[in-house]
Amino acid sequence: MTISELDRFASWVEDLIRQRGYDIDSPRGGGKSRLADEAGVHRAAITRLLQRQSMPDLETTRRLAHVLRVPVRDMLIRSGRLSEEDLPLPDRPRAAPAGADGGAPRLTLEEAAAGLGVPEDQRDMFMRVAGQFLPPPADRHDRRRIGE
Repeated sequence: MTISELDRFASWVEDLIRQRGYDIDSPRGGGKSRLADEAGVHRAAITRLLQRQSMPDLETTRRLAHVLRVPVRDMLIRSGRLSEEDLPLPDRPRAAPAGADGGAPRLTLEEAAAGLGVPEDQRDMFMRVAGQFLPPPADRHDRRRIGE
């Protein structure tokens, strides 16, 4: 890793930290300590990254990604540890209809199970449980309303 790669990554993380409301600019803001506490990492790891001294280890990177609400994949790619080719996104069919708001297509339960890595022998159970949290299809809801 070069110094410029570390600097680019640290700048990106700094921006995320500020966007998430951590005060890392004032000496008494407590943002570094609060971030470290919430991520369950040593404050020194945060300080070393922000001072461009060293890259956090993989576990610290994973924990920071969780607290900063970014995919671990993005953290690993932006850190230069891995490339997009090393961490390809799973291909998924785009035949699903757009959401009710006209937005991006929604995942099917099967796609979600596969994307999350649910083992084959547990997918049926996953889909039954997850399906309980989904609203009924519009046509089924309309039929109930009409009395069919």
